[in-house]
Amino acid sequence: MSGAENGAGGLDGSLPATTTDGAARARALREARTADSAPTGLVTYASSGRLALIGSMVEATSAAGRLGDGLEAVILAPPGDRPVDVGAVRIIHAAVTAVEGHLGAFTLHAEGDGAPIVVAPSALTGGKPFDIVIDLRPEPALAHEILPPGYFAPRGDDDALAVAIEQAGELVGEFEKPRYFGYDPAICAHGASGIPGCTRCLDACPAGAILSIGERVEVDPYLCQGAGVCASACPTGAITYAYPPPAGQLAALRAALVAYREAGGQAPAILFHDSQAGTAEWERIARDVPESVIPWAVEEVGSVGMDAWVACIAWGARVVMLVPPQVPGSVRRELDVQMEVTRSILDAMGYAPALVATAVDDQSLGRAIGEVPGPAADPPATFAPSGEKRTDIRLALDHLHAHARRRPELVELPAAAPFGKVEADRDACTLCMACVSVCPASALQAGGDEPRLSFIEMNCVQCGLCERACPESCITRTPRYLFDREARRRARTLNEDQPFHCVSCGKVFGTTAVVMRMQQRLAGHSMFQAPGALDRLRMCEDCRVKDMFRSEAGSPE
Repeated sequence: MSGAENGAGGLDGSLPATTTDGAARARALREARTADSAPTGLVTYASSGRLALIGSMVEATSAAGRLGDGLEAVILAPPGDRPVDVGAVRIIHAAVTAVEGHLGAFTLHAEGDGAPIVVAPSALTGGKPFDIVIDLRPEPALAHEILPPGYFAPRGDDDALAVAIEQAGELVGEFEKPRYFGYDPAICAHGASGIPGCTRCLDACPAGAILSIGERVEVDPYLCQGAGVCASACPTGAITYAYPPPAGQLAALRAALVAYREAGGQAPAILFHDSQAGTAEWERIARDVPESVIPWAVEEVGSVGMDAWVACIAWGARVVMLVPPQVPGSVRRELDVQMEVTRSILDAMGYAPALVATAVDDQSLGRAIGEVPGPAADPPATFAPSGEKRTDIRLALDHLHAHARRRPELVELPAAAPFGKVEADRDACTLCMACVSVCPASALQAGGDEPRLSFIEMNCVQCGLCERACPESCITRTPRYLFDREARRRARTLNEDQPFHCVSCGKVFGTTAVVMRMQQRLAGHSMFQAPGALDRLRMCEDCRVKDMFRSEAGSPE
């Protein structure tokens, strides 16, 4: 279960090189192979072959008869299902309602006497979980686009069942796969103070490996199958792809493009494809495409997103994503979102949309490869990747903007874009700073001793936490990209007020606008009709209490 080789290392070394571009491509691939890439950790599964066959007695018995010798099968049939001769195969009658886990550690739940019960691990299974599950039901317990390792759901397809039985027989022993991801909760925008925020990684994950745990997320390394789209979707870089790490991937791409250019190659195109199905597709067409096309194998195409695309474009390449039919729908949708955002930014600067494209079939692949809009960036950028997602995007876009035909100040972007501004309605904002307390990227900042709300657009990821946290509903977001580097970095004031001093002791305890608003709202309230009651709203908490006691005691001022 170990991953395939990525980058230039997984490519066919016998590509044609009959032109200058072909020779430059060969040199680029050799150079990329030498780029350092930090190793990732491993996840280990252990299976002794305990197999659960979930389904009717007839279907499960038939499947059990086709199993090899290395598996210890148990049939889990619905209660009341008529028994048949199953030989030595054990039967448990249970209405299985849920399956959780992965290869070597599957937990099964069922409905029993109106209440949920645990079938495995339990006394019924000798206190052990199941290692492998073949769910024969038309509606299996798990329906993720990428199922957990060791779980099969043929849905009545005999060919799929045959594959499941064959693969199940091979899942006995210990297996390793890469730990595909890294996670930094400190910059995660999923939530804060009980308020929900960004869910892009959860929405995009085809394996159901990411769970919300309040203000953060948790990625199950055993369920994660390396689709990588969580990392490309993450607006802050809290989730990163670790196979290879982003800095290593970009460093290798940069090295390849520098070598290609130094060898005299012109107008290169990077063709990203996954290292399994995509490699077969590439090998089928490799000798018929222009020699300026540099194939680039990645574990999964979903792991390559906007940061890699715009960096390659800034380094002088076009980008083509080969997205074969096997790619899960959630991954396709996220790539489409990022493609729309990227193209909007490029178009605003006058760059051709064909600089970044996806290909799903022969026709679209031929069109994407064949369309050569000219040099992507002239001159190419020279920056080295930083390893921080948003920084790499800004470095690339700054270079492209500096050498663009059009140099707009900003561009409005689609709603899902991770860049933009926020504004506060000054008439409604009370400077309570609830928005500041939940902002995960320090885009919103308080004014220290001064009642001031400031905003730094460079930091904003458009997660919406500030909007949801605002008790006055006075914050609005606008997705856009601001090209002016200094304007992005500059803190601009969204709202400010004069501090209000206690009329009794002079202590600062609020803002003028808030105190005046409180007096206006409570002027007609029955609790504030007594002499001096409304004036206490202009006192700090300590002086307010003292004044109340003096009033009740009838003591002189």
